[in-house]
Amino acid sequence: MSQRTSYTQGTPNWADLLTTDPDAAKSFYGQLFGWTYDDVPMPEGPVYSMAVVDGSAVAAIAPQPPDMAAQGVPPAWHTYLAVDDVDEVIARVEPAGGKVLMAPFDVMHAGRMAFVTDPTGAAVGLWQARAHIGATRVNEPGAMTWNHLMTDNESAAVAFYHQVLGLTTGTVDFDEGPHTIFISGEDTVAGIAAARPGVPNHWHVYFAVEDASAAAQRATELGGTVIDGPRHLSIGTMAVLRDPQGGMFSVFVPNPAAS
Repeated sequence: MSQRTSYTQGTPNWADLLTTDPDAAKSFYGQLFGWTYDDVPMPEGPVYSMAVVDGSAVAAIAPQPPDMAAQGVPPAWHTYLAVDDVDEVIARVEPAGGKVLMAPFDVMHAGRMAFVTDPTGAAVGLWQARAHIGATRVNEPGAMTWNHLMTDNESAAVAFYHQVLGLTTGTVDFDEGPHTIFISGEDTVAGIAAARPGVPNHWHVYFAVEDASAAAQRATELGGTVIDGPRHLSIGTMAVLRDPQGGMFSVFVPNPAAS
């Protein structure tokens, strides 16, 4: 499904990049993915740049908050999970071992959100949709196609997301052996994988491209870095990349035969 009008609870529905140089990041991703931007001034002053593909919002780029920049926090992509009622969900976060980083608040008419960390330290947004459901286009070149929780404590993470969001889990097998997936209702919505050595636990974002090798080469030409790959797996081809400011993400081309 490429066009979305809604998301079930626990499904990744949005991703944004908080970076030290939004203009440079917009240029990088615009040339890499063909993004154009709808710049939305926020009440606090900064501009939230909505990335657009064929008229659909797919992600966003924004400046880091001043306190985050002052602490030298590296730029990072952040995943948001859809929730039906963010205030109800947030009440379960701390009893389940997580921490509330940002209590629920309204984002103008777009929705209501909060930001938390799970017990393994991975930060994630919680988004209750109003006018903005999240990404309205997915699984097409330039749009978000997958999200992985990268963690060093899978059992703690699984228990947290089940208790807080009602997600269940299953297992699929491919090249690297058994792989845990998150399930919302009957739909597979995300995966869990071991965090890379030296990389903090986090939610990792994958964007669809037509050619992962070409995207990796183009990212390098634009000043980015190839961290891993391109790797050819039974499910498709992927590469882990870093933008010039330090934001890490992946590109992915699915293998039609694996669908």
